[in-house]
Amino acid sequence: MPVRAATPSREVTIANRHPRLRINRRAVVRVIHTLDTHFATASARLSTTRLRSAPAGELSLVFLTDAALAQLHADFLADPTTTDVITFEGDPALGAAGEICVSADTAAAFARKSRGDFSAELTLYLVHGWLHLAGYDDLQPAKKRVMRRAEARAMKILRAHDAVPVFKFSALRPR
Repeated sequence: MPVRAATPSREVTIANRHPRLRINRRAVVRVIHTLDTHFATASARLSTTRLRSAPAGELSLVFLTDAALAQLHADFLADPTTTDVITFEGDPALGAAGEICVSADTAAAFARKSRGDFSAELTLYLVHGWLHLAGYDDLQPAKKRVMRRAEARAMKILRAHDAVPVFKFSALRPR
């Protein structure tokens, strides 16, 4: 069952649909609140381009398995392959900013492969989705470079505010 948590800037609905993922919902809401509060200001300060913040309204975050996200990818984007993040824009006039769907499996696999931190990788996927809602695009090489810089800035902001949540990913249990 989704849990709703209010922040001063928006309502965030979180659904954890991954059987092996454990999350701290307040910490995840803090990611969004921190981005909403600090990213546009820091972005303007660090860049010559003023970038808008994510649209106002309720934001839905969904943590999924690779299989579940691949199904969404197939259903809505006609691509049945696995992916890390899918973002659906909402309608701010109806009070909906959008939905960010992330794959915990992809984050875990990438963190293992790169010897990186699983929590930071999964947080990066949330950042990536938030940036899409804020108007960033990564389909063209030049725009992808801009998005990667924005991701790095956002992660720096989150680290500076001690707002990178700790996610737990349990191992498969033998049957």
